[in-house]
Amino acid sequence: MEEESEPEQSPWAHLPDVCLRRVFHWLKDKDKAQAALVCKKWCWVMNSGSLWRCQTITFHGHPSRARKLEFQTALWSIKKFGKYLEHLEVKLSNLYHTNATQHFYLTMRDIFLSLGKCNHRLVFLSIKYLELDRAIWRSRVRAQFIKQLACFLRKVSKPLKCLNLKGARVSLEDGCELLNSLSFLTNESSASEINIEDFFHTHLHVYSSTLFLQTMAKFHSLVTLTFNYNCISDELLDILRENCAPSLCTLNIKCHSHDPHWHVVRGMSWANLTRRAPKLIVNFYFEKVLRHEHLARILQVAIPLRSISLRSGYFNDPYWVMKPTLTILLPSYCHILQRLTLELNNAQELLDNELLELILSCQRLSYLRVWAFLSVTFMERLLQNRAERKCILTTILARIYIAGRETSEEDQLLRDIHRKFKSLIDSELDYFVITYPML
Repeated sequence: MEEESEPEQSPWAHLPDVCLRRVFHWLKDKDKAQAALVCKKWCWVMNSGSLWRCQTITFHGHPSRARKLEFQTALWSIKKFGKYLEHLEVKLSNLYHTNATQHFYLTMRDIFLSLGKCNHRLVFLSIKYLELDRAIWRSRVRAQFIKQLACFLRKVSKPLKCLNLKGARVSLEDGCELLNSLSFLTNESSASEINIEDFFHTHLHVYSSTLFLQTMAKFHSLVTLTFNYNCISDELLDILRENCAPSLCTLNIKCHSHDPHWHVVRGMSWANLTRRAPKLIVNFYFEKVLRHEHLARILQVAIPLRSISLRSGYFNDPYWVMKPTLTILLPSYCHILQRLTLELNNAQELLDNELLELILSCQRLSYLRVWAFLSVTFMERLLQNRAERKCILTTILARIYIAGRETSEEDQLLRDIHRKFKSLIDSELDYFVITYPML
């Protein structure tokens, strides 16, 4: 009688630990938890710190059953493997009532307390769009949350390199307290990247605040700074020049019509900063700030402008004329500009010739995104110039606004243009152009 052979083991049983970790890295938290139950080896591998370095947790105002389970699993993993955590991202979705913000505060308090005890390696923290100025935040809950967050930032200030608090909407005093927490131990922050876009309440003249300048003077290693134009002053640029020039590479600046933007920052201050920080590039994002006289006060020639975005949305100012910006202001950056985004409700103004001339003059422009009232033939002219190597565009994204409901004629013309330049588009361009009826 033949002996019974042992059951053949799955190839998975012989995979080296490094391979298993590589596979498990792509699993969601709930799947990792299930995989840990398969066998002792998988359970042991699942406790590897490399699998728990990054964590994203999403708070939903009205979570489904699946989202509740995902949320609970994320909380479990943070508390169980928090000592390995290096990258934490917190997202908020549809928080429309006070009970949701109360729950968020209590949950984050527990997370902060847990990580504060065991974690010494957190380098990235992102909590975006808190919108603490909204009525759904009771005053007591708001104050307690800011206090807990400041306390947590003090505990992790040494390893923390990147902080993203975009859209927090805090007061000047609370905002400076949070930023000062990053320099709690040494009175000098080692953070290399901070995002404080829409960090302060709207309408605040942050640029004139001595408290804000004192706070920013504690940053000595900044590589990337993202903030609003209402924070910029000659004094701030001088502080960045003195403290961060060797490391500073990128300034991302948002200028919104709701924020103060009438003050003037001298071109000499920009020139002095650029001279000391030769790697610096500046990206400007304008929202509903489109008048030439406003832009001319802001866009100094000395700014090393790599990217500019001008967006009007559906806002229509009868006194706004775009041509001077395209023909006078932006050509000043033709030697350095690489990305151009225009979202314009310019129904009364044709810009085909001015825009094409600007594109051809920009020697390094590779990205174009334009939503505007343009003629469809503009795209044919642009592609013809690209085919003749008169520009170096690699991305062309356009939404051509059409006055009225019917766009069939324009759509057919776009298809003809696409066929004509199909070889160029398929081989060299990221290209997407459509018509969009505007009533």
